[in-house]
Amino acid sequence: MYLSFETERLILKSTSIEDAPFFLELYNTPKWIQFIGDRNVRTVKQAEEWIRTKIMRQFERLGYGNYVLIRKSDHVKIGASGLYDREGVEGIDLGFALLPEYEKQGYAYEAATRIKEAAFNTFSLEKLSAIATVDNTASQRLLEKLRFTFQKRIVLPNDVVELMLYEHVSRENRENR
Repeated sequence: MYLSFETERLILKSTSIEDAPFFLELYNTPKWIQFIGDRNVRTVKQAEEWIRTKIMRQFERLGYGNYVLIRKSDHVKIGASGLYDREGVEGIDLGFALLPEYEKQGYAYEAATRIKEAAFNTFSLEKLSAIATVDNTASQRLLEKLRFTFQKRIVLPNDVVELMLYEHVSRENRENR
């Protein structure tokens, strides 16, 4: 129904209800809870509801959103990356997360690079934002490798955690400045 993307090693498939068991696992990993936040999703049914009310609604509204990262070699779901219309972040936010056993293998960079390319070339966005907690140095390094530039520290509405806000402007917009 919505676009999917590919990289050398990954399929980036738009999230659907059938992905609920995977998201239940991902949302309850220690790093997700520490760096992204506890979504209070504790059952497959709650994961299905989260997908239906949060993820699928954004796809319906904007045509893009959260993508499941599927490894081509064995068709295992290893993480998620996407473009998020997040309250408190100006513009569209690029995000990524992996199950712990798939970290430090270049998958997040590979997926986020493809999502960034789609944001500018397929969805015609002019600028992307990204956020990372102050203590999430791995995500900060990845954002810098993706050529995002630190802008300032922010706190999202109804939250207390200070975040680092990064931005990346499309090449066309950089050239027109």
